[in-house]
Amino acid sequence: MARINPDTLDLQDRIVRTNKVQKTTKGGRTMSWSSLIVVGDGEGHVGAGLGKARAIPDAIRKGTEDAKKQLILVPMVDGTIPHEVLADHGATTVLLKPAAPGTGVVAGGAVRILLEAAGVRDVLAKSIGSNNPVNNAWATINALKMLRTVEQVAQLRGKTVEEIRRGSTVGTTVAPTLLNAVDSNAKTIEPVAVVTPEPEAVAVETGATMEGTVTA
Repeated sequence: MARINPDTLDLQDRIVRTNKVQKTTKGGRTMSWSSLIVVGDGEGHVGAGLGKARAIPDAIRKGTEDAKKQLILVPMVDGTIPHEVLADHGATTVLLKPAAPGTGVVAGGAVRILLEAAGVRDVLAKSIGSNNPVNNAWATINALKMLRTVEQVAQLRGKTVEEIRRGSTVGTTVAPTLLNAVDSNAKTIEPVAVVTPEPEAVAVETGATMEGTVTA
């Protein structure tokens, strides 16, 4: 994938997390900071990066520069993602689903920040497993990289968009037929009719009438 030039985009950066790190050495303790930064233009371009430095401003600057080097283009259809996608990173799994207009971004943490920075307006997201913001961010990036529009799928398969849509419709129609198919060796069980006798016939056979008992 060709690298996207960040200088041609109006990128906005957001801080997802800052973390203080202490390293104990022979001469004492060394303090440093790490930061997770997300950049995006709200029109499909988004990226995330990590920065580490002795001071917070330097860590944020390094994280922003790293995020700009890892920009990706997120395909969108009417403000949402084109299809459902599941991706993981480490112990975190992120599930993204398309949503109807007006739903909003149903997500939290780093997943929400990334989706909003990319410009996705309606989406359903679920983070499964670890709640580490760094893992959540990388898992979301992996999920966004897997998205494809119907035009991109048609180009990859060497077909037209109409053929792709027609194939999807045919598959949906044939599925119930396949589920109802019966094996030629299977036995067919026919329903058994249950006949309920009339009350008078039962009374005659047992020697009783509807008014009382018949005596000899």
